[in-house]
Amino acid sequence: MEKIYIFDTTLRDAEQVPGCQLNAVEKIEVALQLEKLGVDVIEAGFPISSPGDFNSVVEISKAVTRPTICALTRAVERDIEVAAEALKHAERGRIHTGIGTSTYHIYEKLKSTPEDVIRQAVKAVTYARKFVEDVEFYAEDAGRTEEEFLARVVEAVIKAGATVVNIPDTTGYCLPNEYGAKIAYLRDHVPNVDKVVLSTHCHNDLGMATANTLAAIQNGARQVEVTINGLGERAGNTALEEVVMAIACHKNINFETGINTKEILNSSRLVSSLMRMPVQPNKAIVGRNAFAHSSGIHQDGVLKSRQTYEIINPADVGVDESSIVLTARSGRAALKHHLKLLGYEPDEEELNTLYQKFLELADKKKDITSPDLEVLIGSEKSRNTAIQLESLQVICGATTIPTATVRIRQGETISTNTAYGNGPIDAAFNAIKNITNRDVVLEEYLVQAITRGSDDMGKVHVQISYKGKICNGFGANVDTVTASAEAFLNAIGKI
Repeated sequence: MEKIYIFDTTLRDAEQVPGCQLNAVEKIEVALQLEKLGVDVIEAGFPISSPGDFNSVVEISKAVTRPTICALTRAVERDIEVAAEALKHAERGRIHTGIGTSTYHIYEKLKSTPEDVIRQAVKAVTYARKFVEDVEFYAEDAGRTEEEFLARVVEAVIKAGATVVNIPDTTGYCLPNEYGAKIAYLRDHVPNVDKVVLSTHCHNDLGMATANTLAAIQNGARQVEVTINGLGERAGNTALEEVVMAIACHKNINFETGINTKEILNSSRLVSSLMRMPVQPNKAIVGRNAFAHSSGIHQDGVLKSRQTYEIINPADVGVDESSIVLTARSGRAALKHHLKLLGYEPDEEELNTLYQKFLELADKKKDITSPDLEVLIGSEKSRNTAIQLESLQVICGATTIPTATVRIRQGETISTNTAYGNGPIDAAFNAIKNITNRDVVLEEYLVQAITRGSDDMGKVHVQISYKGKICNGFGANVDTVTASAEAFLNAIGKI
């Protein structure tokens, strides 16, 4: 198994995302988690860019001991001097210097020539080697650089002392076969390429950063530059979690990383929280839906054997377990599974009845939660109570007197009454009092949302008194007025 080195640039490239800037304390917290995750290199910042970045590299160098700490520079002597100063406390320090090599960069950005770019690259690497033994060179926009010229640059910087050569697809332009072929070309045409580690640094502008990175590995790259959650400039960088788990899943390609995959989810959540950048629900590996199943066919398959629809064991990336999400598309198998988790194992007839009630509720709500199921179970258990609400209609508004019409079944008798009140709930309570002929006193009324969102199921508790007796009632419904009427009837039924 060949080792693939994980170079994490969350604290440098990902921190360039608008709104994702971290202070020094937060950067140290992320760096310590990256160390726990097992990354090989942490790119801690761009020291010349600001005093804050300089200080962060210094403090991370002091706080973290196992990974190599890397500092970014341009191919400028002053940049390199400042980076070397920031890395003085690092157990293992690396200077990452480089220059643009595509025609866009040479002629339009740098206003230079190919020969001058090679001279500047060699000069930068040579100067960096005076401060550290580990020097990485990046050929910016290598993805759009002509291969023959790129090979000349790479050969020259290796001779100057580079230990790692980074071949960035800076604009995310390459297709996987193109990027892989570029790495293969360097491997076959640079005579001293065996003296360095070839590295990838892919951006996701066309959504192919992970594919490009994997293609490069298969063609000779042995270091990958990645970020947690794929954060980075524009559309982002290659996501660490995607590359690591792709390698882990495909053991036949004979590569391994030193990543403790069980820390992937913790790392993702920490970065998401500190950078205030939510992870999209369908994000591979770390999105909340990555191991969630809502289709009845998928749920049935997963419940029988996880491997039918999951290629990764959730526990391997720090997720407790797969999520069987209850929606209107779920089947009886999923409902039965969730009921069992709640300690309720209905017989076939009860399950069929509950399933119908479940579908009715699922058509009103996006997701059904465990508290929702507890309500359904309670509703099913109390379906034969003496007093049941048949129907409820309320009229209310800013210029309307609140009015409620209630129909109640007591045994074989159905009664209807209309009453007014201070609000729709008070009106419903008055109509129920009239029908049941119980002049009860409402002692306590409490309404709660079971979950979150505008489609929540409301849970209502009431406490009433009647001739010195206290009775409690419970009701739940996506309509709060209906839940209140059910709770009130539930309490009256106990008199």
